[in-house]
Amino acid sequence: MTRIIVITSGKGGVGKTTSSAAISTGLALAGKKVAVIDFDIGLRNLDLIMGCERRVVYDFVNVINGEATLNQALIKDKRVSNLYVLPASQTRDKDALTKDGVQRVIDDLKAMDFDFIICDSPAGIEAGALMALYFADEAIVTTNPEVSSVRDSDRILGILDSKSLRAEQGLEPVKQHLLLTRYNPSRVTIGEMLSVEDVEEILHIPLLGVIPECQSVLNASNKGEPVIHDVNSIAGQAYDDAIARLLGEDRPFRFLEEEKKGFLKRLFGG
Repeated sequence: MTRIIVITSGKGGVGKTTSSAAISTGLALAGKKVAVIDFDIGLRNLDLIMGCERRVVYDFVNVINGEATLNQALIKDKRVSNLYVLPASQTRDKDALTKDGVQRVIDDLKAMDFDFIICDSPAGIEAGALMALYFADEAIVTTNPEVSSVRDSDRILGILDSKSLRAEQGLEPVKQHLLLTRYNPSRVTIGEMLSVEDVEEILHIPLLGVIPECQSVLNASNKGEPVIHDVNSIAGQAYDDAIARLLGEDRPFRFLEEEKKGFLKRLFGG
């Protein structure tokens, strides 16, 4: 059965698209057939991070408007054969997405036997973001460990509980997961960031993953390569852990504590 997962947040710039790329790629590397959809109409970025921007011919809105078929618009990933990207339009308005149109696309993807449909949501609570979460079975709520980001994520949780299709139909609520990004234990120690425990206490949803602050994320984005392919980076390893948990594996959380400096590092300030 297809699992529809929205990757969402209230605040922009928290790493939703980076996470959508890493999680969809990781699921595909685990043997799942995955489609990832960019819902950020007018401001698409997923294709850049996935490294397929030059291969975009048709987009999500073209499919909804009947100007192209789903097969024409889906871009097969060059690195992972069972991963497909449905890019957003750069030239249309967010109102181009309709519930009927999105429903048709999702139904067609289900009929193509995708195991996962990942919906990369724009930030906030406007039309595109509401459309991205409307059909979701699960939500990965992405937040940075700072008060404004967590507060905005709390608002998103309320919308998931009230404005999703599951809420309208009185079904089991959208299953919610917490993904904490750009986490820096050193800054937590000196009070510049909220701790994992602080964020969990505010949001009260199960923790899926903690992605540490890591230069590899920016490097990977600039190369058009999801960071999960960088198996030596701590961010790539943390995303791999989160994906394993999403698939039901019990893994301990890493990268939560400040690295203890050895004598030489303390002596020379390394």
